[in-house]
Amino acid sequence: MANREALKELQTRLAQRLQAAKAEGVAVSSWLAVEAGGRRWLLPLAQAGEIFPWAGVQPVPYTQPWFLGVANLRGALCGVADLGLLLGGAPLRTEQALSEASVVSLAALLEFNAGLLVQRLAGLRSADAFVSHEPAQPDDPPYLGAIYLDAQGQRWQALDLQALVGHPVFLSISS
Repeated sequence: MANREALKELQTRLAQRLQAAKAEGVAVSSWLAVEAGGRRWLLPLAQAGEIFPWAGVQPVPYTQPWFLGVANLRGALCGVADLGLLLGGAPLRTEQALSEASVVSLAALLEFNAGLLVQRLAGLRSADAFVSHEPAQPDDPPYLGAIYLDAQGQRWQALDLQALVGHPVFLSISS
């Protein structure tokens, strides 16, 4: 219960900060920064929906290891994918790791009932939070975007969720 209250408080603070920034004419953040599979990702705010604490899923047999199952997210049945495992990282499977994880639902505009399990939320980021960037590698899948370097030397890769949900890798959940 404390996790849910903390998550609601975080969402409220983020919404207030966005509104205040818009009112003051400040550059508004364009990404939700998350960690999954040992990597740092930037999810476009326009493509990310609500954030939910991990509450478990109903497993679906004969699916890919990264497809965790189906969850009820605010009355909508959504498939939940382990983002880190889907993108080649290590799975989140210990109770401790899952208790600290969150599910980021996809925005309604994508018209895709799905959520992404992430290890950690790292807040909001805008382009001015980074000191440099480089384009994605030519052989990267189309859903992987530019790589940004922050002032601490950490690499963050943009992830186009619209391209991800339309990609055959994401659409092929059967094993």
